[in-house]
Amino acid sequence: MKQAFLKFEHWTTGFSMLVACLMLVIASTLGMFQIVTRFVLEQPAEWSEILIRLSLIWMVFMGIPMAFRQGAMVSVDVLYRWSPPKMRRLLDWLVCLAALALVAVIIWWGWDYSLRGRVQSMAGLESISMFWGYVAMPVGGMFCVIGLIGNLMDPQRNELETAQ
Repeated sequence: MKQAFLKFEHWTTGFSMLVACLMLVIASTLGMFQIVTRFVLEQPAEWSEILIRLSLIWMVFMGIPMAFRQGAMVSVDVLYRWSPPKMRRLLDWLVCLAALALVAVIIWWGWDYSLRGRVQSMAGLESISMFWGYVAMPVGGMFCVIGLIGNLMDPQRNELETAQ
């Protein structure tokens, strides 16, 4: 069961990171496009700015699960180094539960915000609902939950081990 979940977690976290990288590529490409249209052609593309913002939002919320999986988001390095092994496991659980509580709030209110924003349209892209921008919070949050549980089951502390 543990191995099956960790395999699933590895796939989902890798997928979320792939999406985050893709969003970075889209944002940087659109940024260059916006520079060319604004300063070279003197015909700014108004729609590119909102798409850059949208892709950066998705990039952040889809990249956070990898940070959680690597144990890099909520760091208690000093306490971890000074603690005996049983206390370290307790710290793992406390950090995981605190992060899960925060992510649960993000998922809950992110979904509520998404539903409320679906009647709005994006400035410059009137045909696209704001729902697609706001839904990044609950979607990224769900991937975070999987990464947090994966980190609890199989903690990774590469940066902590090299610092000693």
